[in-house]
Amino acid sequence: MKEELFELLIRLGDDHLVLGHRVSEWCGHAPMLEEDLALPNIALDLIGQARSLYTYAGEVEGRGRDEDQIAYVRLERDYHNLLLTERPNGDFAHTIVRQLFFSVFMQAWWREAVKSTDETLAAIAAKAVKEAAYHVRHAAEWTIRLGDGTEESAHRMEEAVSALWPYTGEMFETDAVTEALAEAGIAPDPSSLKAEWDKVIADVFAEALLSAPDEAWQQSGGRKGRHGEEMGYLLADLQYIQRAYPDMTW
Repeated sequence: MKEELFELLIRLGDDHLVLGHRVSEWCGHAPMLEEDLALPNIALDLIGQARSLYTYAGEVEGRGRDEDQIAYVRLERDYHNLLLTERPNGDFAHTIVRQLFFSVFMQAWWREAVKSTDETLAAIAAKAVKEAAYHVRHAAEWTIRLGDGTEESAHRMEEAVSALWPYTGEMFETDAVTEALAEAGIAPDPSSLKAEWDKVIADVFAEALLSAPDEAWQQSGGRKGRHGEEMGYLLADLQYIQRAYPDMTW
């Protein structure tokens, strides 16, 4: 299970690092002071989870790489994050919908991972599930507030849902890695979380007066390192210091 566990930790770490970086881009630019504090705090939660996952990945790999080396000096194709997490912030509606979709999925994932046969992963999950619960609540409240708000806010939410929905299917994809880890009781099968995700999203959308798009073709490829063009720009920003000053320490 060593190779499969390492791959899982990289996938999850990349999800949280990339989305954490995206959310952090709102610092100083949020639409209100409260969100100028809330969004960076969510970003810190995500990056903190990424740190725990990368640190454990380095231990499992056994090649002496620490969290910084794993996070900052890989090539684009070596990042296996969900395409959803790298989507540009867009307007506030897009950011909230992206966060809702991802947080609802991860809350369900962490809840199951608490029961993992891997003690370290279970410990990471026990802390992360509490943070994910806040992320879901925050995103859900804003989804309802904007969806059931003004004509303009409702229109923007509808556009955001339509634009991001095709990126949700990738969260539930399975492959040899997820199947082996699920069979060993190390990590949940992502496809088993789809029904819960559907219900939570449907409940939030009902209050927000939003509708989920008809099932359509879903984007895929992030887990195999195939990314959109936005990922290159994101990594150029994320990796600048490490690339300009290799192995720099504070």
